[in-house]
Amino acid sequence: MDAAAARSDLRRGRIHAKMTSMRLLRDVLAAAIPLLVCACGGSSSPGAAPADAGSDAPQNTMCSGVCPATNIKHLVVIVQENHTFDNHFGAYCTAAAGSNPACNTGPSCCEAMPATDPMGVAPTTITDTVLGSRDPDHTQACELAEMDNGKMDMYSNAPSCGAAGNIAASDPTIIKPYWDYASMYAIADRYFQPIVGQSSSNDMYLARASYVFTDNNAAPMGAVGMTCDLESTPVEYTDTTIGDLLDAKSVPWTVYAGGYAVMATAVAMNTCPAAPMDCPAKLPFYPCLFDPSDIPFEYYPSSQDKPANMRDLGVLTSDLAAGTLPAVVFVKGIGYESEHPGVRDTLSAGVTWVTSVVSAIQQSSVADETLILVTYDEGGGYFDHVTPPATNTADNQPYGTRVPLMAIGPFAKKNYVSHVVMEHSSIVKFIEYNWLGATGQLGTRDTNVNDIGDLLDPTATGTTVP
Repeated sequence: MDAAAARSDLRRGRIHAKMTSMRLLRDVLAAAIPLLVCACGGSSSPGAAPADAGSDAPQNTMCSGVCPATNIKHLVVIVQENHTFDNHFGAYCTAAAGSNPACNTGPSCCEAMPATDPMGVAPTTITDTVLGSRDPDHTQACELAEMDNGKMDMYSNAPSCGAAGNIAASDPTIIKPYWDYASMYAIADRYFQPIVGQSSSNDMYLARASYVFTDNNAAPMGAVGMTCDLESTPVEYTDTTIGDLLDAKSVPWTVYAGGYAVMATAVAMNTCPAAPMDCPAKLPFYPCLFDPSDIPFEYYPSSQDKPANMRDLGVLTSDLAAGTLPAVVFVKGIGYESEHPGVRDTLSAGVTWVTSVVSAIQQSSVADETLILVTYDEGGGYFDHVTPPATNTADNQPYGTRVPLMAIGPFAKKNYVSHVVMEHSSIVKFIEYNWLGATGQLGTRDTNVNDIGDLLDPTATGTTVP
């Protein structure tokens, strides 16, 4: 079956909301309009009130929302795909597997990946070629079998989906920039994917801090790119997201996504884009094109394709140059730069892309007031030796494997390894803490997970974040 026929077959039965060319192009162009950001006028102290809070409040003429509770005026969350902590940092850490070190300084304070899995299988090295040649099964059913009730012993031999290639460690020569970030800043070695299973179900926790659906079993109805997408049943949701809470307080937030403008322009002309020349797979869909199911806020009409909230990755450069970066930012690269295994993707492309985004932020005028977090949506079906926490009582969904989390910039502790149990909902909780005045406002896992405060330097932030 050719690609066009496959796409037609997979899209059958979907409901697609069609947008007119003029409206869509207007919205894409409008996304480039700079947003006002919080500058807190003559007072840079954490928690300073907005200008309209009264005559005694600090003048805050540039602030379009409340001022943050810390010195962190911008949070940038970069989301990559499908790697466990053992994949990327198991060879960086040097403490014995299972030793549970209590110290926090440097690689001797986190556990190395064991020499073999419990069945005696030694790790495969994830090179560019290995990454692009195979995508491990990472459905919930498979991963639950591999995790084996926390024994973490069936990754190489689980019925129908176990394989020796699931035991893997990334080539240190490729991911050295990540190890450099770890030594300069902070990493978390107890940061878990919030639900067992595939990417989209885990991405939703960055918007809702709660279970929404399982695996990749839903796609955002009517979103830009759905007509060129290969995902499952189109749906929409109306529950309150962290984006809605930010909007209610006039705190600017945005998703910058690779390939979004190209997709939007093509859809406005009732077609799909061609694969970019640098996409190794050369496919007219993921990973070569923008995929709306990678963006949790695209599932919600309150934020779907709104210019203030959904912007092309290219706009990030101009926003940084203009000093108009929104307060809360999510950054998602196009699929072939996400480190996702299979379809000829390369690890090198992902690492190069992440470091380029980090470098752009660090060289911008907002560098000194920005916290960068780099994490992964889920572990991709790869082995990790640490048993996940018990099921979260807020939604009764099981945790998956550890995934990397790097905290980068002036607010991160230096050469630090945090052992505090965290997950995607912890990022949501920090957003609430820093910009919304109180945590737990979604009434989901934001009520019971740990905040990210252990990664942060209280001297730099101006206060101790929980």
